[in-house]
Amino acid sequence: MGGKLPTWAVACVCENVHEARRARKRYRSQRQSVNRTNWFFLSDIGGLHELCSGIYLGPSNPSFRVSEKALESSLIMPIKSDKWIRRMCEEHNMIEPFEVGQVREGVISYGLSSYGYDIRVSPEFKVFTNVHNAIVDPKNFDDRSFVDVNGPECIIPPNSFALARTEEYFRIPRDVLVVCVGKSTYARCGLIVNVTPLEPTWEGYLTLEISNTTPLPAKVYGGEGIAQLLFFEGDEEPEIAYADRKGKYMKQIGVTLPKM
Repeated sequence: MGGKLPTWAVACVCENVHEARRARKRYRSQRQSVNRTNWFFLSDIGGLHELCSGIYLGPSNPSFRVSEKALESSLIMPIKSDKWIRRMCEEHNMIEPFEVGQVREGVISYGLSSYGYDIRVSPEFKVFTNVHNAIVDPKNFDDRSFVDVNGPECIIPPNSFALARTEEYFRIPRDVLVVCVGKSTYARCGLIVNVTPLEPTWEGYLTLEISNTTPLPAKVYGGEGIAQLLFFEGDEEPEIAYADRKGKYMKQIGVTLPKM
């Protein structure tokens, strides 16, 4: 096969380039063959290391060999570590306020982690209600669809939904894409935070979408951890970033409703 990885193989690769290089040295003597079906079972670290060491991509067929150069060109978005996050926050105010370590005592944890940053939810919520039987329309949002809740705790009704915002203000670098995922503590209670991207050059307070998927009322604690951010660096800067196209949620403050 040529210098480009097949799409099914690219989908299986998410390990850092630097880790790939280290793994290649450890597995230099190994030359294994893996059939295409088994690729989807190589999601564990060991499987990725074998992938990154230059093994065959086809059933005993040398024509499927992937070169290190081709592999590195496909690993375009390595995840950034705590050292990089700390440096960007200290030198470029990427996250304000910034907590240099994990805060855990008596709270749902927040702060810097190994490969991400746990963000806090501000004690400012908009909880959806059907009191007025308003239609939720993203093109014409009705303010009667929710009630405001301001305080250290928020109760989200069964099978309902709330909007909130982060305590932190963000400034995303031009060559970085950030993905927001929910915390396990809340997920185990049936509270789900929507997976959402923070685009290159976007800045502002992040609006959070929190769903209570249970048939019971659920409590969210303001000022404590709610989700984690993962930082991915692209292979080059985008031609047009969020600020360039004057994105509608640029520099948003407070809980921001849908815009057209």
